[in-house]
Parts: sequence; structure tokens; C-alpha cells
Amino acid sequence: MTDPTHQTPTAPAACEAPEPPPTLLHSAFYRFTPLADPAAAATTVRQLAQGLQGGIVLASEGINGVVAGAPGAVAQFESALQRPDVLGGALQGMGFKHSACRSPPFGRLKVSVKPQIVALDLPASPSGQPLPPPDETDASHLSPLAWRSLLARDDVVLLDNRNHFEVRLGRFRGAIDPQVHNFRDFTAHVQAHAPAWRAAGRPVAMYCTGGIRCDKTAPWMRSLGLEVWQLGGGILHYLQVLGDADQDWQGACFVFDKRIALDHRLQPSGTTAAQVFDPANPDEAWRLQRAQRLDGAGG
Repeated sequence: MTDPTHQTPTAPAACEAPEPPPTLLHSAFYRFTPLADPAAAATTVRQLAQGLQGGIVLASEGINGVVAGAPGAVAQFESALQRPDVLGGALQGMGFKHSACRSPPFGRLKVSVKPQIVALDLPASPSGQPLPPPDETDASHLSPLAWRSLLARDDVVLLDNRNHFEVRLGRFRGAIDPQVHNFRDFTAHVQAHAPAWRAAGRPVAMYCTGGIRCDKTAPWMRSLGLEVWQLGGGILHYLQVLGDADQDWQGACFVFDKRIALDHRLQPSGTTAAQVFDPANPDEAWRLQRAQRLDGAGG
């Protein structure tokens, strides 16, 4: 007679193969610095970046880029960019934001020359005077811990300087979404609220993905009489530095590559383009189509 309490031992479940360790390094960087000959600078940078993938833009106002490759190759490229004999030493001390990749986030390397390294159609200052050039190292740039302290104040206007679809995906807790489908929406939001912010003496804490949009926008906002603080290095630097960034950050951070979005530990979140973009919105519909086309083409 079979013992009803006896259970035939089952074979142990096969162990799932661990995920392979990251083999690629993603690096994001920019600098506002005058370049007398952007085309010649692009030729130099293109030669230095051989073996990497990504996109780099040069203009008379500086450089803005993202690259990915083997960690050693990325480190060598970063070091070369900062040599005194490269672009007259204009990129010495430039900051880099890093994240790991398990698969190539880009399909090729593209180095191009454009009128601006970040195209924002900023209004003129109220005085009509030219805006000062962006300065990514001034005292308004806060470290992650100083940013966290600023956000603890109840008088701060926390302003997200990114597209609406990016804010939908993730943001700092309590941040204002200016509903940006075109950058003009951002400037319109600031112009509409600046008088009240000024009257109440409320400082504006502004952030974006890597910092470049904020750097270019800050001089214009100050021309409106606003006190402006910025998250140095943007969201990517914040997530890179603070292991407990999810205390302040919620959701995922959109990135403009095949990974789509990163969680608070800078790991791919598994988000798909279809989960990011709303096809009912014309501005987002073409972004979705492009993302799906690039994904299908593998490039």
C-alpha cells in the first residue's frame, strides 16, 4: 500500500542561465565652446571615434554627442577628445555620463555639422539684448545631493525641461509637466507663469536628460527675472551617482537610442516604443514610426 504522505521527489528545475554581463559602455557628453571651423572639428572627431557607434553633432557653439563601444575604446576616445592638441584643448575637463549596455544601442557612427548642437527656438530677451552664451559650469549647477536638498524646500518650482512623452514615462516626484510637444510649448509655459513665480520669490529648479537643454534655456529664463537652478549633468548623472535615486525619481528615463528607456539603476527598463509614443498625437506618431523602422532595420 502506498504511503499517502510520501511524495515522489521531483527533479530540480533547471537553473536559468544568468544574464551576460554588460559588454558595451554608453557615453553621453557635450560642451558649449566656440569652434571656428566646425567642419574641420568634425573630421578630427570622426577619426578619433573610429570603432565606436553613435551620433556626434558639431557646430560653431560646441559639441554634443553619444557613443557606445567596448569600455576600453570609449575610454580611449574620451581621453583623446580632451588632449590639449585636439580642438585647441577646448574639450579638456568635459564631463561624461556613463551607462552599461548588453547590446549595441546604435547601428552606426554619424558625425555631422549643424547650425546648433541643440536646436531650441528661444524667444528674444525682454530687453532685446543678446542672451549670454550657455555656461555648463556656473554656480547654478547643483550636485545630486545639493539638488535633493533643494527639492526638499516647499517654495521651489520643479520644472521638467523635456518633451511630454518623456515626462509621461518618468520624472522627479512633484515635477511640473509643461506639456511640451514643441519647444515653443515650454517657453510659452514659462512666460505665462514667470510673473507669478517672480512675485512669490520662487526659485525654479530645472532639469533635463543630460543637462544641455537646461544650459541653453537658463540664460533666457534669467532674462525674465527668474532665479534658476539646474541639475548638473541632468537625470543621467543623478541616476549614475545616487544608488537610492528612486527616493526622488519615479518611472523610467527615456533615452534616444535602441534601449528606449532606463530605470533608476541605469538598466534598460524593457519599455517599448509603442509604450512611449501616442500614435494619436501627430508629433509622436512619426517618432513611433521612426523608432519601429530603425528597430526593424537594425540600424
